[in-house]
Amino acid sequence: MPRYKLVVEYDGTPFTGWQHQTNGLSVQQAVEDAIARFTGAAVRIHCAGRTDSGVHATHQVVHVDLDKDWRPDTVRDATNAHLKPAPVAILSAEAVPETFHARLSAVKRHYVYRILNRRAPPALETNRVWHVAWKLDADAMHEAAQTLIGRHDFTTFRAAECQANSPVRTLDRLDVERIGDEIRIYASARSFLHHQVRSMTGTLERAGAGRWSVEDVRAALDARDRRRCGPMAPSSGLYLIGVDYPDLSE
Repeated sequence: MPRYKLVVEYDGTPFTGWQHQTNGLSVQQAVEDAIARFTGAAVRIHCAGRTDSGVHATHQVVHVDLDKDWRPDTVRDATNAHLKPAPVAILSAEAVPETFHARLSAVKRHYVYRILNRRAPPALETNRVWHVAWKLDADAMHEAAQTLIGRHDFTTFRAAECQANSPVRTLDRLDVERIGDEIRIYASARSFLHHQVRSMTGTLERAGAGRWSVEDVRAALDARDRRRCGPMAPSSGLYLIGVDYPDLSE
């Protein structure tokens, strides 16, 4: 069966998350239903990384097997036509070898977390940022973030319901920058634990507010205790922005 790689963008606000749920519409279901309507056959898609309810994506990657050869631009455009009015769009589609797997072939995933740091609440970015009204020091947050880089046991920043076999992960990047009223936290790794980025963000916010020192953040990591984590940041500010793969032509 021909296999296609799709790059998907979505606003996670109205969805129960990426994965199928019994309590509402998921992004996965919306995309699968749209593909089924234009192909006439039920399909199952596989994603690079499941996102929680309210989490957004500018570059989610999925693969899907179809029962006939379609032009990639037809797959993209026909799926988009059937996705309306859901806030989901297929940005690109390409034929890939059957050995390609959206999740298993991925070598790195990239996220950004957006914090709107000003007194006034968001008018245009509601449900797309975490509004923090008190002043945050982005430089202090960046300094604290560097203590989390590398291979560690991230139990402190792992959701209780996380199903990963091990809490050990290698964090390749955790950078913090301020752009006007917005603070952005960039995180990159081969894989993340459930709620890891949001948990690290909540802890870094404590450092930015002056409530925690760099040493406090390091101590929280070393404690390997979920109770030592700062408050978990809301889902609204988190975006999956990229997934890296080996060269498919190799």
